[in-house]
Amino acid sequence: MSGGPGPGAPASVRPAPDPHGLRGKAVLVTGATGGIGAAIARRFSAEGARVAVAFRSDREAAEKLAAELGAAEDRALAVRYALDEPGSPARAVAEVEARWGAVDVLVANAVRWGVRRAPGSRFEDVPEDDWLPVVEANLAPVIRTVQHSVRSMRRRGWGRIVLISSHNALGGNPGQEFYGSAKAGLHGLARSLMWDVGQDGILVNVVCPGLTTTERVNSGLPEAVRARETAATPTGRLSDPDDVARAVLFLGSAANGNITGESLTVTGGR
Repeated sequence: MSGGPGPGAPASVRPAPDPHGLRGKAVLVTGATGGIGAAIARRFSAEGARVAVAFRSDREAAEKLAAELGAAEDRALAVRYALDEPGSPARAVAEVEARWGAVDVLVANAVRWGVRRAPGSRFEDVPEDDWLPVVEANLAPVIRTVQHSVRSMRRRGWGRIVLISSHNALGGNPGQEFYGSAKAGLHGLARSLMWDVGQDGILVNVVCPGLTTTERVNSGLPEAVRARETAATPTGRLSDPDDVARAVLFLGSAANGNITGESLTVTGGR
């Protein structure tokens, strides 16, 4: 009677731990060359997942990250993904499916930043040409990407979708009405989509980062502003990209057994 390795068996013959159930799963991370996206990609890779690093224009950065994550061993690949190209979501998903058979986990992290409305200017005076691209790019491509990814998840009877929103969608922020509107749409998508996909083993959730110490924030936000925001945060520090990545990893894994349609903030209590 065979019973598997006993207590004294060498570690090399014991099954490696897989607490998140991600070994061999195919994960598509859009916007993966940014600070938060790269941290997410690394977290999933560390759990044994295969990671598609989706990028818009910086192919060199994407291929460098894919190489770091094991592209040579077929554990990662760089995939082009552009929010402003309607056919891009279908092409990116198809490329992942052609390589690995399915998209098991989708992390929709790509973002188009909008210009903040100038202090003293009025909401009604913002030209449509300024705000419409922000709304369209931050919502419609996510819906397209989810539509294409869900097909293979249904076939496998398992899937995880994590939509990256923003604290602006929940608490608001002066001058960011259009960006906040688009990101708030992701919450509506999750709350309604869960009814259609839940019985197929697919869970869909939203993560809302607060001000996060990415390279973009550290270089572009005045130190006085960062200090003020830090002082107003209960934990006494701003979140870093890995704080967000750990939350995404949980919701996007088998460790999340039955949480769906929820929004998780990563703000240090703000």
